[in-house]
Amino acid sequence: MLTDAKLRALKPKTSVYRVADSNGLCIEVSTAGTRLWRYRFRFNGKASMLALGEYPIVSLAEARRSRDEARATLAAGVSPVAAGQARRATQAERASNTFAAVGSEYMAQRVRTLTPGSAKRERRLLERDLGLHIGNMPIADVTAKALLSALRRIEARGAIETAHRARSLAAQVFRYAIATGRAERNPAADLVGALATPETQHFAAVTEPNDVAPLLRAIHGYRGTAIVSAALKLAPLVFVRPGELRTMRWADVDTKAAEWRFTASKTSTPHIVPLSSQAIAILDELRPFTATSEFVFPGARSMRRPMSENAVNAALRGLGYDGNTMTGHGFRAMARTILDEVLGFRPDFIEQQLAHAVRDPLGRAYNRTAHLPERRKMMQAWADYLDNLRAANNVVAIATKRASGKSR
Repeated sequence: MLTDAKLRALKPKTSVYRVADSNGLCIEVSTAGTRLWRYRFRFNGKASMLALGEYPIVSLAEARRSRDEARATLAAGVSPVAAGQARRATQAERASNTFAAVGSEYMAQRVRTLTPGSAKRERRLLERDLGLHIGNMPIADVTAKALLSALRRIEARGAIETAHRARSLAAQVFRYAIATGRAERNPAADLVGALATPETQHFAAVTEPNDVAPLLRAIHGYRGTAIVSAALKLAPLVFVRPGELRTMRWADVDTKAAEWRFTASKTSTPHIVPLSSQAIAILDELRPFTATSEFVFPGARSMRRPMSENAVNAALRGLGYDGNTMTGHGFRAMARTILDEVLGFRPDFIEQQLAHAVRDPLGRAYNRTAHLPERRKMMQAWADYLDNLRAANNVVAIATKRASGKSR
């Protein structure tokens, strides 16, 4: 039998030769002096040979263990060569199906339903926040512990909400991997409740009529581009989410019916925004500038893309309203507060118009046409109120004027 001393003493010859160890194991010495482990066996009556690695990278003890494993495979009626090929193929497949690779494949499909800004943020979550830590791991090997370790690193820098978004996105990638046969379980599901709870943050908003009036005057005095100016004027009239406003499409707008129909971004449900006469006037004035674009508010660099997600907020900053005072999202809080507390409209009408998940007394979700006639009246009354507020000399009087009762 071979020993390490004998192995080190082996010298190359003019032709390849082998020196036996035991039970089919031998060392093969090439003319260049390379020493390779071989296991010789017979399968179905035919002589064959299995490579076990190079000495001394693979030690004598390791070579004997590999030989014994091959003998056990052979005793089970399977060729060690075929078993090795299958094992290497499986390993190669697992290595190619890393979390990063599956995540990239998933994003290629998901990006079709995302805005450019959302797609950029989700790619950054996958490639930087998660990819640096679990990206190179076969997705089937990613454990809840490994994923939590990556998420904890995000938490450690104070980005609690980002950590929650990363866990949610990872869960989607794992579900996709399961559906496509690359994983068997979703470890992200095990981490529900494991992360710190983010503090609730409300978007800055102007909600007092005395403060709304000068804001409206500033908006109507904006001297920027016609597109951003129109978006600024329309934002308080429709009080949709900023992403919904900037991706508004002409195909979804029916000025004859005085309606804008689209799918709400947060609830993924159909939504109708009744358009006041003031809103229609803004759109009619803008149409000659952007009618050739799919988007009502196209970007400054390309008519084929929507306006930048920061355009409205940047315009508000230019008007002197910083991020702690007013944001594009703040028009929603403005409308919710004043429609209820000043104009006296029913809260369920307001919540339905905000595209929130409102339910009827039986627990059923209202459909998009629920209370539509009442909401049409509310949206026109809201636009008229804003016009009067902007033009009023006595803001206090108009601010304290309430509609009769909450049943309006």
